[in-house]
Amino acid sequence: MSTWNETEVAAPELAAAVRGRFEAHGMGLMATLRRDGSPRISGIEPLFALGELWLGMMPNSLKGADLRRDPRLALHSATEDKDVTRGDAKIAGRAVEVTAAGVKQDYLEALSAATGFEPAECDVFRVEVTGLSMIQPAGDHLDIHAWVEGGEARLLQRS
Repeated sequence: MSTWNETEVAAPELAAAVRGRFEAHGMGLMATLRRDGSPRISGIEPLFALGELWLGMMPNSLKGADLRRDPRLALHSATEDKDVTRGDAKIAGRAVEVTAAGVKQDYLEALSAATGFEPAECDVFRVEVTGLSMIQPAGDHLDIHAWVEGGEARLLQRS
């Protein structure tokens, strides 16, 4: 599994496009797995900082409990319109909870610098990236850029 920095090295153009879609709004949707195996969709504000992709959430949130039980997740960028004019980005990976006080403090400082938000308490996870995709309309077809850890970025075109 790759840190965000390693993902940027492996697929630089795609990683930049995906990050750009998430940072355009600062908001995304995260899919996790509930205790019974059914999916849960939650709003999340991912942070790209310090070479990592971070997820901060309220203490004892259901999405945090989901990630502790099963770290697999999918992130989806906020869609602006039904035609997906500016593209649609997705990130697949696994969450690793951050418990080390120094690392958590580094995240909190990066969060404050990026957003001005300084939570009193939060649970923090970093994402180990296993895949990226970016879908963009291109005239009469869709361009689907994809990367899976260990492979090369590729382009698929769908009519």
